[in-house]
Amino acid sequence: MARVLVGVKRVIDYAVKIRVKPDKTGVVTDGVKHSMNPFDEIAVEEAVRMKEKKIASEIIAVSCGPQQAQETLRTALAMGVDRGIHVEVSGKDYETLQPIHVSKILAKLAQDEKADLVIVGKQAIDDDSNQTAQMTAAVLDWPQGTFASKIEKGDGNLTIVREIDGGLETVKVKLPAVVSADLRLNEPRYATLPNIMKAKKKPIKKVTPKDLGVDTAARIEVVSVEDPPVRQAGSVLADVDELIGKLKEGGHV
Repeated sequence: MARVLVGVKRVIDYAVKIRVKPDKTGVVTDGVKHSMNPFDEIAVEEAVRMKEKKIASEIIAVSCGPQQAQETLRTALAMGVDRGIHVEVSGKDYETLQPIHVSKILAKLAQDEKADLVIVGKQAIDDDSNQTAQMTAAVLDWPQGTFASKIEKGDGNLTIVREIDGGLETVKVKLPAVVSADLRLNEPRYATLPNIMKAKKKPIKKVTPKDLGVDTAARIEVVSVEDPPVRQAGSVLADVDELIGKLKEGGHV
């Protein structure tokens, strides 16, 4: 049976209206509700289902971030994960933490924990990078199945249905492998009160990137973060002639 490593990220809750900082260096996070990245919830759910089917023997959740990242790990533990690893990154280091750093951390932990499968969400809803799974697979030199909408276990392999622009693509990858979860892979469960209580007793190991030999120095610089432009109100036109006139005024024709 496989040991599964799942990446979970603490992000601003999807229902919160994002506000840009006055100095345009980022978004306001203080006093703002955070939760687990929705795509990572899907990854956790898939890992738990694998354990329920006796495909996985143990599930380990990993989260990189400040002390509050442990709340996200507790959510994963309440959903059915066995134990957590908190890679503590805070302050300026966390603000400049990028997918390349997280990929190296996940790859090192996958090796240390002798994981057979790494599952992450296809992207985080805060930075929308969609890079972590691909780069983790590259660092490990493992096969990858990204944007998975269905996963089936075979003899030493996985058959993965991928969502692509043209429809669906089915690939077969040998284990160990890296998989990223797409929206339609499953419907994550809600953690029950008894499981939330049990999660408080499950172990969370704390490490730092330095302990893992990973350099988290910034590779890119955020120059400016700005609100998207406000959409102009529409208007009702009487006829085609008025439409053509409006288009000419706007320099479109």
